[in-house]
Amino acid sequence: MAEKVNEQIADLRRQVQSLTKELNAAVGGKQASVSDEGEVSSSTMAGRQKIDKMSAEVKDTNPYSRLMALKRMGIVEDYEKIREYTVIVVGIGGVGSVVAEMLTRCGIGKLILFDYDKVELANMNRLFYQPHQAGISKVEAAKDTLIHINPDVVIEALNMNITTMDNFDAFVGRIMNGSLTGGKVDLVLSCVDNYEARMTVNTACNEHNQIWMESGVSENAVSGHIQYLEPGRTACFACLPPLVVASNIDEKTLKKDGVCAASLPTTMAVVAGMLVQNTLKFLLHFGEVSFYLGYNALQDFFPKHEMYPNPQCDNRYCCDRQKDYQEKLAKEGPKVVKAAPEEEKVVHEDNDFGIELVDESAPVTETNTFAAGSGLKYAYDAPSTNDNNDSAAGEENGPTEDLADLMAKMKSM
Repeated sequence: MAEKVNEQIADLRRQVQSLTKELNAAVGGKQASVSDEGEVSSSTMAGRQKIDKMSAEVKDTNPYSRLMALKRMGIVEDYEKIREYTVIVVGIGGVGSVVAEMLTRCGIGKLILFDYDKVELANMNRLFYQPHQAGISKVEAAKDTLIHINPDVVIEALNMNITTMDNFDAFVGRIMNGSLTGGKVDLVLSCVDNYEARMTVNTACNEHNQIWMESGVSENAVSGHIQYLEPGRTACFACLPPLVVASNIDEKTLKKDGVCAASLPTTMAVVAGMLVQNTLKFLLHFGEVSFYLGYNALQDFFPKHEMYPNPQCDNRYCCDRQKDYQEKLAKEGPKVVKAAPEEEKVVHEDNDFGIELVDESAPVTETNTFAAGSGLKYAYDAPSTNDNNDSAAGEENGPTEDLADLMAKMKSM
């Protein structure tokens, strides 16, 4: 009975919001805020108009000025190309919603959102969603928020579970035809919290040779990771199964009765930031794309490494992509690495004697005796104090030995 009442309340809220939008459009496009009780308040908020072209002009009314500054600083060659890209985000929860917001603020061309869950008050410990959105589907709530943040971004919201047969075909269809030009999307981001959904994304991307990135947060909420997956080049999600699957443990048994997984907005924000940063580097071709980047909040540790594909992977599409990648490498041939030019010696020709100054100091080979922690290294090697102590001791002992020899000679005289 209580569930039916909650559904009716959620339906009424949606109707009120729909009528409010129609009213706003009729009176000039201003948005009226709606309270939790469904009452329209008198406060209004004006939204901005769409911008046809990004501008680097520095002024308070330009939402892209600080983003376009990346080009002026030599970080990104052409930031405006971001408006040409389409990204799919699967899972609009604690990580996915923040990822969608960051990409929207960065001015991505198009976002396609997949989720089948509803916003709950239990989600309020995380970022992005607000209490008045409880009962609304996550994709619709996210779309309504994102279009007000940046109306230049095309938002497509699909309220569906991609793990079912029919919805899987729809998911593949958006991968192949969901871009702004009607073609293949540029990237798929997996922000789901279960193995089945990850394997679904993995299968679709392997089958259609689609590059994607995966993210995850641990159940204790103090660690997470992101992973870049390129079919044939890197390990797919089936190549390296997670611990709960490799140990034959049912994921459902990890949650005790009445106890849910922990969730920290800080950890989710860090993982979301890592994922979006990797996405921007991949799309805009700057910096180094991380193949696997972990995060341990308890030790402030960020492990990073590359995972190679398994030739005996259970996913046949992964094996097919591996063969394709090896054939591609064979056609391209070995990469020619240009040798770095030798540094020319500095000759000061402006003096009368033609004197050449050459650095004759020996390189420092001593290393610091203090071992750094796992995954850490020193920015430079501190000079060893042993040499100074030995030399000082030699200076002190030297005169003492000479005096003894002198005394012995005097006695023998």
